[in-house]
Amino acid sequence: MSKDHFQCKAGDYDQDKNRVKNIENIANAILDRFDFSPSSHILDFGSGTGLLLEQIAPYVEKITAIDVSISMNKVLGEKSAGLSCDLEIVNMDLTKVKLDTRFDGIISSMTMHHIQDIQPLLVDFHHMLNENGFIALADLELEDGSFHTDNTGVFHFGFKRESFLKAAKAAGFKDLTFRSVSIAHKPQGDYPIFLLTGRK
Repeated sequence: MSKDHFQCKAGDYDQDKNRVKNIENIANAILDRFDFSPSSHILDFGSGTGLLLEQIAPYVEKITAIDVSISMNKVLGEKSAGLSCDLEIVNMDLTKVKLDTRFDGIISSMTMHHIQDIQPLLVDFHHMLNENGFIALADLELEDGSFHTDNTGVFHFGFKRESFLKAAKAAGFKDLTFRSVSIAHKPQGDYPIFLLTGRK
């Protein structure tokens, strides 16, 4: 397993009010876009401390949370008893290990810019979904590299809309939509956050 870049951040990750508000905005946009079945099984890719899945949990039966950070997974594990759905936490690198489970939807927040090559991962997402399953992927629009004070583990300074849409379409997704859903306010600037949605 690669170095846990979030080891020093996990403990107080949820204390950033701006981060929490951004995740709430993302979650609300996802809930506006999709009607969740109470029997749904959802994958949260790059789940971190569970800020996003906490918002989705009341509407689904089960969430599988995948993250490479042991420390972030530990914080999430401490919340699991308080969630209103079943939670499975998996510590793995989904870019290196295949998952055979099928999901009704895949959600993700601010993780894709940490993935070196998003195209094969999007193909894997398509394969992992049940028919008519959905993706809801939130991340940074193209920025100048100043969003992170330390760019270790960062492979993309956000994304161009056209290139991200093209990658999702090439992976086989349909009914694609792309819209701005929040703005991350930091001392060094404001950074728009998009939500890409689509179906298998």
